[in-house]
Amino acid sequence: MARKILVVDDEKLIVKGIRFSLEQDGYEVTCAYDGEEALELAKETEYDLILLDLMLPKITGLEVCQQIRDFSNVPIIMLTAKGEDMDKIMGLEYGADDYITKPFNILEVKARIKAIIRRSGHGDREKERPKTMEAGGLKLDSESRRVFIDGREINLTAKEFDVLELLAFNPNKVYSRENLLNIVWGYEYPGDVRTVDVHIRRLREKIEENPSEPKYVHTKWGVGYYFSA
Repeated sequence: MARKILVVDDEKLIVKGIRFSLEQDGYEVTCAYDGEEALELAKETEYDLILLDLMLPKITGLEVCQQIRDFSNVPIIMLTAKGEDMDKIMGLEYGADDYITKPFNILEVKARIKAIIRRSGHGDREKERPKTMEAGGLKLDSESRRVFIDGREINLTAKEFDVLELLAFNPNKVYSRENLLNIVWGYEYPGDVRTVDVHIRRLREKIEENPSEPKYVHTKWGVGYYFSA
């Protein structure tokens, strides 16, 4: 069975992006846009984890967290644009398990989700993604963040590695430039989609024998990029 996650935020664009990314990893995602709706859903359904924004209409995230703790020990990660230590302390005192400030990188959010689900004992249903993958002459190791082509190590920047990792572990899945920008750079990254094109170009120059005829990172014209070997 898929692990169930409740995402609560009044910014619909952020919710849409988080939902898309989590569903790619096989999670079953439910969304709420205010505190009252979040509380009702938390009472009706047993979730594996709740992503809960601090600033919500009707009932604040802190109050929602506190009320959920009256009837459930579901892991809760607070999302907030505020970075003050006091907010962090308050969130944890109200029963939150972790705390992430905006803008955030969705890869970090997913890593925290996995760690908390595993730590809380909600991870028995979790199917671990392999830590390494090989395709053609390419080998990628997620733990050491190293990439090899035909046994030769390739030196990638952090973002180049993140892009390649996302594509390589989801072969033949086409990601638009907007999706890649949201997932790898974060939802409030001030750059634009040309950032993705630049990184794809540099990545190809490093891993492809002939970047103009790529073997690994391909373009689906008018749609986006995908991995195939």
